[in-house]
Amino acid sequence: MFIVGTIREHRNKRQAFLCPVKKKMSRNQRMRDPLQDTRIFRYRVTDAPSNQAKCYYTSNNHGSNRSIYLEGNKSFQSLVAVSNQLTESSGIEDIKTILRKQFIEMKKYSSSIQTLSGPSALPVLRELAMKLYEPGHLNEEIDIQKICMHRGLSLRLLILITSAQSNFKERMSIRRTWMNYGSRQIVGMAFILGRTTNASLNEALNKENNMYGDMIRGHFIDSYFNLSLKTISMLEWADTHCPNVKFILKTDDDMFINVPKLLDFIDARYKNERTIYGRLVEDWKPIRKRTSKYFVPYKLYNGWQYPPFTTGPAYLLTGDIVHELYVQSLNTYYMQLEDVLITGFVAKRLKIRREHANEFLNSRISLRPCKIRNAISVHKIKPREQYHLWRDLLDSTIKCK
Repeated sequence: MFIVGTIREHRNKRQAFLCPVKKKMSRNQRMRDPLQDTRIFRYRVTDAPSNQAKCYYTSNNHGSNRSIYLEGNKSFQSLVAVSNQLTESSGIEDIKTILRKQFIEMKKYSSSIQTLSGPSALPVLRELAMKLYEPGHLNEEIDIQKICMHRGLSLRLLILITSAQSNFKERMSIRRTWMNYGSRQIVGMAFILGRTTNASLNEALNKENNMYGDMIRGHFIDSYFNLSLKTISMLEWADTHCPNVKFILKTDDDMFINVPKLLDFIDARYKNERTIYGRLVEDWKPIRKRTSKYFVPYKLYNGWQYPPFTTGPAYLLTGDIVHELYVQSLNTYYMQLEDVLITGFVAKRLKIRREHANEFLNSRISLRPCKIRNAISVHKIKPREQYHLWRDLLDSTIKCK
């Protein structure tokens, strides 16, 4: 979060400051639109920034005009133009006009989201997801019939695993363990990824997909802020190529999935419709701390708590809601917390039932064999641990009560 300070005469120097907010503001002040009300800004005027790491300024001293902007946040380099114009402006009204124009420019820029440096760099401007999402996938290298034969008519379960592009070891450990159940005609599996501008990484992904044909890649840049775009991409692919599947499991590449236990869970609920199963969270409050990866500013959501949602490491969808979730998610304001967005806000608007299931642990637990056999999903599993859990799951000599 940056603040563009107004120009003031101070010891015969004209300076425009870009400083973080220091003074605590009321909730009503934080909710004001910066395009409409500049009173939320807090200004500081000194000879020099008191904190060189956080407060940046421009000055026209000695006839030179230096332009300094927030490090690590290339999305806002247009602020250089703001600084230059601020040092030449002489009235508050002109400054407000410049600020308005630059916020509009930043809003246009933010509609094409690139990889961000961290939670503190997240855009705070509200946009419908459809303005950020580019439909379509790179389907040339994948075996669609192997993943979802006959558009899912005979498929009981489709498991789609969101994966980071550089997580080759994670994908290989899954391919060699519980993904083997994907060879059965009633289960399909694939990885969900975005795209990259790194040429060498893109070449490696092409070779990997040419060998395995199980990586569905969307047109969004693969980054933390785009996690919801990745889930929307998953929904679009399933809706387009596997519309008749009965159940879809969304999970991550650091999860161990007990597929036999999951199939038993599905068999007991095979006739159920319009439901999301998983680890249900209620009364979850938004995180307002900027250093948190779960940070959500008031500009994006000003409510006191989220609607009930199922946590993102793994949740199960009945196949009849996939199309509705996809369409409605595009018409919902974007949020990087994909589980809150999809299984919370979107599901609530569509009146889709969310049901807690104890078997979805979605957390790190003791890796004792009997613990694993009673769970469907276990989180934060390292690649080498996948092999141990797979072996213990199949070991017939291990007896559990």
